[in-house]
Amino acid sequence: MADAVNDSIQAITGVTGKVTPVVTKIVIAVLILLIGLIIGKLIGNLLRRLLNEIQLDKQFRTTIGLKFSLEKTISGFVMYFIYFIAIVMALNSLGLTTAILHMISAAIIVIIVVSFILAVKDFFPNFIAGIRIRNKKLFNAGDEIQIKEVRGKISSIDFLETRIITKYNEEVIIPNSIFNRRQVVIRKKAFKSQKPKKKK
Repeated sequence: MADAVNDSIQAITGVTGKVTPVVTKIVIAVLILLIGLIIGKLIGNLLRRLLNEIQLDKQFRTTIGLKFSLEKTISGFVMYFIYFIAIVMALNSLGLTTAILHMISAAIIVIIVVSFILAVKDFFPNFIAGIRIRNKKLFNAGDEIQIKEVRGKISSIDFLETRIITKYNEEVIIPNSIFNRRQVVIRKKAFKSQKPKKKK
């Protein structure tokens, strides 16, 4: 009877000894992940506020006419990068770094490439067309243009888009690349000539 009890105690002790390190690793991995998520969120928000203080978006919109939020993009990238580091450290504490890290890295690279392609697929054609419009002075603010069924007076020309005001006082935003693919009717604004004064 005593031998059976001793065997049972030794078996339980052996199982506990094997389970405890695994549970400890899991707890440590979860803590690392939670701390990484909190730090990433805090730093991302802090960086976005800092960039907002220096008005980064406003400066880029004024200089090159960018419409997407550069502040949000930079802070988001930093935040997700910290998340990635936290995930790697958590996997490393579990001893799963090598295999899973390769899978995660491949997935992240694919996501970044696809996101970049989707983000710039319209940017470069519009940007190049905007440079062409400005260099050749195809039309200027105040000119009247008609493209397909849209007709109005140009209010502003940016590197990426052109804004026109219709006769119904509606603002229409046209990507600059459209002007390379569509026929455009341009009516230049008329300049009033000064009449010579009559001699008394």
